[in-house]
Amino acid sequence: MGFASILRALLMFSATIAAIFVFHYASYDDFGQILPNLGRFYSSSGQNSSRESNIETVMKDELYELRKVLEAISTKEKTVILTTLNEAWAAPNSIFDIFLESFKIGNNTYWLLNHLLVIAIDDKAYVYCQKMVSNCYFLKTNESSTMSNEAKFMTPIYLEMMWKRLDFLQTILSLGYNFLFTDTDVMWFRDPLPHFTLDSDFQTSCDRFNGKKFDIRNSPNNGFLFVRSNNRTIKMYKFWLSSRHTYPGLHEQDVFNKIKNGSYIRQLGVKLRFLSTDYFGGFCSPSRDFNKVCTMHANCCVGLDRKIADLNTTLENWKLYLSSNISTPQSFHWTVPKHCHM
Repeated sequence: MGFASILRALLMFSATIAAIFVFHYASYDDFGQILPNLGRFYSSSGQNSSRESNIETVMKDELYELRKVLEAISTKEKTVILTTLNEAWAAPNSIFDIFLESFKIGNNTYWLLNHLLVIAIDDKAYVYCQKMVSNCYFLKTNESSTMSNEAKFMTPIYLEMMWKRLDFLQTILSLGYNFLFTDTDVMWFRDPLPHFTLDSDFQTSCDRFNGKKFDIRNSPNNGFLFVRSNNRTIKMYKFWLSSRHTYPGLHEQDVFNKIKNGSYIRQLGVKLRFLSTDYFGGFCSPSRDFNKVCTMHANCCVGLDRKIADLNTTLENWKLYLSSNISTPQSFHWTVPKHCHM
């Protein structure tokens, strides 16, 4: 056998081994899309897994650890609640503390913390997360050190954070889990899960809702959304991520608005549903009924200090409502946004 024949045989053997590895460790079409930006889940004891020199072992460990935590915290319907956290939002008395407080004082929301996974994107956020909740995941990236500060809207760091987040959400879907993603500046006042329908793939809150739940002309806000894991949504997220290059310089929300009515999304058959601001409101369009409201989002608000001020007021409004006789027709009104209008 000549040298060329031997070389071809070796290449074929190597390709076969690689294919076996991929088939063994992934039951998904886009295995390569799942892994590149995965962080490592660290136990609450703080013991870090040693970095393996063998890339195949590292990849296997990453999926194993993520699967393990998702399996532990998911509901029986395989749903997990996700939020992201960096150092700027994790300081004491900052956004994250207010976020957790809303679960504690909400109506039938405290138990949902058992299903919450906080995705920390820097060391300090991860350490603080461990002090506050049971389930924290450290999503390490090459940009982790630069993502710890407040990311100003539409700056390069802000954009990178949004796209990294989207990539991770695709991973969750690819692993077979539905997710309810919530920005950390969303206050939780009632359990939202009963409001998500079984027949819709992608259900998102809105900055402004026109009253028609399937009308793509609504103004969605993907800072609070529920997505079911299936082939349609996995492919949609892959297409969404790839569309970043089609629309350079836009953040993921604006890109979603570009593709939501495109031929590819229609071809996939993804059913989009837009959530009413009566139940899922925000500073753009506050819910008008305290007896219905599930969440309040500090949208239409730029600046960490302004968000903190108005979110604290939001909690005070809710506490006043709870302390009253809610069976009476007494009317309650939000006194926010206030600072966010400045």
